[in-house]
Amino acid sequence: MTLCKNTLSHRAVQNVFIFTYDRLRRFEGAWHLERKLLFPSHVFLESENEDLLLEEFQKWSVAEKQENPLIQMKKEEEQFLRILCGTEHHLKISRGIICKGVAHITEGPLKGMENRICKIDRHKRLAQITITMRSDYGSIPAGLEITEKE
Repeated sequence: MTLCKNTLSHRAVQNVFIFTYDRLRRFEGAWHLERKLLFPSHVFLESENEDLLLEEFQKWSVAEKQENPLIQMKKEEEQFLRILCGTEHHLKISRGIICKGVAHITEGPLKGMENRICKIDRHKRLAQITITMRSDYGSIPAGLEITEKE
């Protein structure tokens, strides 16, 4: 992130960020809220001038002898991540119940997105959310606390 901020001009890139998510982890006899990287190997660049960004990034990658790993995000992927993570680029923990084997999210960013939940691990308090972004990510983790099971 720092390298992108220092290397690319403000005309080429308006924002450089990473996505994070909250999860609960139990240690020392208590539950602790942790912040983890949602896409560990990705840095996101927001630009209004795509051509200038590509030009500057290619100059940098040739000078640094790097391959060009720049991938343009689809509009629907961008909208989905904006809805899920907001302007802070952070996915907060959600809470819900399981009724007759079906998850119902009562609060948090996953509310209304129950159909995207492909797996729930109640012991780790995590859910896997289906995404359509690139082939290397079929799902992403999201903090989910199930408070009741009927």
